[in-house]
Amino acid sequence: MPELEIVNTDTIRLERTLDAPPETVWRYLVEAELRQLWFAGGTDARAGEPVELVFDHDHLSTEPVPYPDAYAKWKGAVGHEQVVEFDQPNVLAISWDGRAEGVARFELFAQGDGRTRLVLTHSGISGPGPMANFAAGWDSHLAVLAGRLSGSPVANFWALHAKREAEIAKQLGATA
Repeated sequence: MPELEIVNTDTIRLERTLDAPPETVWRYLVEAELRQLWFAGGTDARAGEPVELVFDHDHLSTEPVPYPDAYAKWKGAVGHEQVVEFDQPNVLAISWDGRAEGVARFELFAQGDGRTRLVLTHSGISGPGPMANFAAGWDSHLAVLAGRLSGSPVANFWALHAKREAEIAKQLGATA
């Protein structure tokens, strides 16, 4: 199965095998202090409760990398989302942008060797432009998570994101 699959016009699916057991990966999904190391800080995710996501990507790269101009206005942005599914340590799903951009659902599967297969399905995305952005964002953020858990952190998150966004936009026939 490919790491990134475009399921249909509003849904993407990404899969990664991570070098940590599901309980550890779960903590990186729900605990804000750990989540900020690969995605967004904010508040801890709890069953049926709102979750705040604070986006500050300065600490996602091992190199000092400034925000690109196109994303600088989003530094420190706060998303007010809702936990819509919480089955510890198997499934976490959150609304995205008050559901205007769907739901991101994380599923964790123990691999039996101390590793975890993570499947992320983001459904309800509003069009090709947002699809390219979400696909590139999730792909890049999951690379950061995989790097953190394997001890091989990502040197330049923004370069990785730009490369993946251009590739995915071309695949979708969209403008990134």
